[in-house]
Amino acid sequence: MTIRLYDTSARQIRDFVPLTAGCVSIYLCGATVQAAPHIGHIRSGLNFDIMRRWFQYRGYDVTFIRNVTDIDDKIIAKSAEQGRPWSAIGYENERAFNAGYDALGCLPVTYEPRATGHVPEMIEMMRGLIERGHAYEADGNVYFDVRSYPGYLELSNQDLDDLRQPSGEGETGKRDQRDFAMWKATKPGEPSWETPWGRGRPGWHLECSAMAHKYLGTAFDIHGGGIDLIFPHHENEIAQAKAYGDDFAKYWVHNGWVTMSGEKMSKSLGNSVLVSEMVKQWRPIVLRYYLGTPHYRSMIEYSEEALREAESAFARIEGFVQRVTEKAGETVEPATEVPPAFAEAMDDDLGVPQALAIVHTTVRQGNSALAADDKEAAVARLAEVRAMLGVLGLDPLDEHWAGESDRGDDLHGVVDTLVRLVLDQRQSARERKDWPAADAIRDQLNQSGLVIEDSPTGPRWTLGPRQ
Repeated sequence: MTIRLYDTSARQIRDFVPLTAGCVSIYLCGATVQAAPHIGHIRSGLNFDIMRRWFQYRGYDVTFIRNVTDIDDKIIAKSAEQGRPWSAIGYENERAFNAGYDALGCLPVTYEPRATGHVPEMIEMMRGLIERGHAYEADGNVYFDVRSYPGYLELSNQDLDDLRQPSGEGETGKRDQRDFAMWKATKPGEPSWETPWGRGRPGWHLECSAMAHKYLGTAFDIHGGGIDLIFPHHENEIAQAKAYGDDFAKYWVHNGWVTMSGEKMSKSLGNSVLVSEMVKQWRPIVLRYYLGTPHYRSMIEYSEEALREAESAFARIEGFVQRVTEKAGETVEPATEVPPAFAEAMDDDLGVPQALAIVHTTVRQGNSALAADDKEAAVARLAEVRAMLGVLGLDPLDEHWAGESDRGDDLHGVVDTLVRLVLDQRQSARERKDWPAADAIRDQLNQSGLVIEDSPTGPRWTLGPRQ
């Protein structure tokens, strides 16, 4: 029953041993809210939602922090570009992120702190670092002295002599160009806060070190985020926190990107697919299946074809759930335990693809039981399937997805109406015993990617693979 995770800092899979028995603390770098989320943004939250669900299944008490970066260069630039308050832009997009997390079934986090609400904690951390000789003030900026911390760059495995530190406009007075800004001196028209070193605003890296310290203390179990955050963000977080005296994170877990034509999905590259648009075209539960079922460390290459394949695969699972529920005449409750093979896959670095294979195998066994009219076996398989889907957040009978089949808009309803018209024609042909016409209608629907099943309550359609 030992959970194993790939630890970026160790560059290997390690047994998870919590700092406090029976508890797990997770800090996830969340949204920088300069724009509405695309599916690459939401993937990170979804991957760590599955992690959180698995820890809970294994009996852990989970504290899950996901921050909001509501002030940074990009938000300020958007404010100037749009002529709107920076706070309004941040709040609008924060709501869009939360709507995306909710649409895809992510559980509410324990705390979701905003950077601008924790300036006092940042000031306290900077004061401590200056006193310890790890930071210094210059021209109203506060910089971290990277040479003062011997462990710098161990996470990203770089050589300090080869380092090219990203830096922003106005970062003057550095002793070494590789030093990074923890606090940026105020500029005309920009938001600012008072500090002992003058008015200014936080640097990105300082925000997370201060918030992790406030909500999880001097040491916590897991720090997560996308692989693009390893450097400079997470590397700089570690330097600040450990130089301050914190043990900080014991494990570092990073998820892969969603790519398009091999490039990371990004607003700046113009290749992003917004969550708000996707949920109008696809059922949110299908989007969760598409984004959540590849291994969290793998890259997902976005394509319409891949989404259609995910839709068809989930339709096979959902169709089985519906058929057995109808056969049983009542809702079948999830089993109290998932199958051992599923648990083994999830324990092994959250091996969702291998775990999902167990789901599909169990579905096939359940369909065989249905074909043999073995109601008891079919119900037992459904109970197992629901238990496994619950861990993945994909149980179509969960109350979160109630009414979700409408896809959040009228698309599914329009398709349903059109299909029903064709099915009525098929039913009329059957009633007048025109079997060739009835079969032809069914074959045409199958070729278009619809699977028609005749149930005791009438014909039912689901999406299947195109022929």
